[in-house]
Amino acid sequence: MEPELMEDPEQAEAYAHADFSASDERFVSAFTARFASLEPGPVVDLGCGPGNIALRLAAALPQREVHGVDGSAAMLAIARRSGAVHGERLRLIEARLPTEALATQSYAAIVSNSLLHHLPNPVTLWQTVGRIGKPGAAVFIGDLRRPATPEAARALVDRYARSDPDVLRADFLASLHAAFEADEVRSQLLEARLDLSVEEVDDRYLWIWGRLPL
Repeated sequence: MEPELMEDPEQAEAYAHADFSASDERFVSAFTARFASLEPGPVVDLGCGPGNIALRLAAALPQREVHGVDGSAAMLAIARRSGAVHGERLRLIEARLPTEALATQSYAAIVSNSLLHHLPNPVTLWQTVGRIGKPGAAVFIGDLRRPATPEAARALVDRYARSDPDVLRADFLASLHAAFEADEVRSQLLEARLDLSVEEVDDRYLWIWGRLPL
């Protein structure tokens, strides 16, 4: 398991300046393509980090309030600088899951990218999703998936992060080792009583998505 929070300001700045634009855009595009309509209410990004996806959601959904939640003050400080353009429509909340800072059945959509493998108990995420989402809420969760061998994990780092700073390469490798396989996530969802699809995407990612029951 990786550390749950990225509290080192230097590490947070490294992530903020890294170019994740292609994967972030793909994530937001996949979310909006799957959910053409949403229930009334705000959208929440759990584990929002420096706000890359939360800001894109705010731009893509101009009539929605977007909440970004993260336990790292260093990450949220970066998100606040970048998100000032959206004013009060972007709300950033410092909290760790599980938390009572998020109201029960308040969110029309719940998204999260690369949080699952950081949590000491992954079911915490799924229990939070079930608690804070409105009936019929859209759920879209992305995360890495664990390669079959350590050698395969190192090959992915070399393929996709060869020119990245050492701190990002080390974190990417640690994330691959900490991530879950698709069947492990399906077992987590079964335990949490959530009927969501688990989709393997390219050679690195899982997307977990669907709607909460009405």
